[in-house]
Amino acid sequence: MAAAVLAAALGGGLFLVAWRWLRGARGSAAAAGAKAAASMRGKTVIITGANSGLGRAAAAELLRMQARVIMGCRDRARAERAAREIRAEVGERAPAEGGGELVVRELDLASLRSVRAFCHRVLQEEPRLDVLINNAGIFQCPYMKTEDGFEMQFGVNHLGHFLLTNLLLGLLKNSAPSRVVVVSSKLYKYGEINFEDLNSEISYNKSFCYSRSKLANILFARELARRLEGTGVTVNSLHPGIVRTNLGRYVNIPFLAKPLFNLVSWAFFKTPLEGAQTSIYLASSPDVEGVSGKYFGDCKEEELLPKAMDDLVARKLWDISEVMVGLLK
Repeated sequence: MAAAVLAAALGGGLFLVAWRWLRGARGSAAAAGAKAAASMRGKTVIITGANSGLGRAAAAELLRMQARVIMGCRDRARAERAAREIRAEVGERAPAEGGGELVVRELDLASLRSVRAFCHRVLQEEPRLDVLINNAGIFQCPYMKTEDGFEMQFGVNHLGHFLLTNLLLGLLKNSAPSRVVVVSSKLYKYGEINFEDLNSEISYNKSFCYSRSKLANILFARELARRLEGTGVTVNSLHPGIVRTNLGRYVNIPFLAKPLFNLVSWAFFKTPLEGAQTSIYLASSPDVEGVSGKYFGDCKEEELLPKAMDDLVARKLWDISEVMVGLLK
């Protein structure tokens, strides 16, 4: 009996190692393909939440493509540390020598004041903006409110990015052809836009509210794409898949289950670089030049549920969001 258990454990372990190796090989090939597909030299990219996870991986790869990458991050010290590490990994060269550039700017999406200050500085200092990647997010946190009194997940994942994008639209238009990339999630499928309780004052479920914020991301991207038709600015949303990042820091895993969870996540979850491939693709690939209003996964267009394509809901959400963030009184 003991021998059978040991054999099963060894067999399972070897299977997980083999599976992880195959995933890693595919991820490396995809990354190499993305780098070979386009140069971003002379282009400026803003990535929110770029000091860890998907954002950090995207920042490193776009820097390799010679882009000027602006890391919009809440914690400046952590962002500066991540920037130093990325420069060391990539081997940053001066722009005059054909290299990219990495710049850290403070941006707290839980504060409309911070978003406005960030955009004011960008508009003062940057002559162009070729790509905006709305990547930062918060996942299934306990009930909390932003500085401005919004439920945290809806406030950060949707409203903060809504204001950020709108304040930078003029620069994006002047830099056209340019792109907006919105990181959503497959979990949008479990969300609903409840206009009677957008701020979760009546009830709060952390899973539902995350899904709602990700559905809002897709509706925002589609409505923005509609409004920007003919401007040369494209807007697309994506899901990165299940990725090993610190996004799940609020998820409680029982202590005894953590070793198994860590093993399974190591074997089956994407690495940040693998998860960032669709963001990088939408930011840089000539294959999607002129493509707008679509939803992608694994660098391919995917179908959306009807509720994510409801134009009436998208327009109403836009109108309400404008009032919530102070763009309209």
